[in-house]
Amino acid sequence: MPQSLLVNRFAVLNVKEVNTDSSAPVRTTLPRRPKWEKRLSKQLSTNVLDTRRISIVLPIEISTTDTSEVYFVKVLLDSGAMSSFIDKDFVCTKGITTRSISRPIPVYNIDSFPNKAGQISEVVDIVLYYKTCSERTPLAVSSLRRQSMIFGYT
Repeated sequence: MPQSLLVNRFAVLNVKEVNTDSSAPVRTTLPRRPKWEKRLSKQLSTNVLDTRRISIVLPIEISTTDTSEVYFVKVLLDSGAMSSFIDKDFVCTKGITTRSISRPIPVYNIDSFPNKAGQISEVVDIVLYYKTCSERTPLAVSSLRRQSMIFGYT
């Protein structure tokens, strides 16, 4: 009889002992980020503008992507911010749907200290309208104090 027919291919394989020492580092894998979330920065910064300075405020129209509700908002153009933000209180009062992100994004002030509002854990997906222009964009949800929205230079 040929040798290959005598080999039991269903025999149990040898198993190596696993080191169960608790001092060994444990590797944890982070969950995969959705494609839309990969466009977000890993770190954001914001600039708190002095109220005595001249600032540019534009009246714009926003529309939610899920319910198509339209809101008119005055947005602050801020050249020191790295992203665009929307106020958490504005989102709550208008009932705008937010999306959670898998990894919170730290926010730092212009002086490189962490922002008091904390990390970004939610975004709002909206369509912005200004005159004849429109753009779909995610906005980071944060506490903005006196502003409803801030557009940063991305």
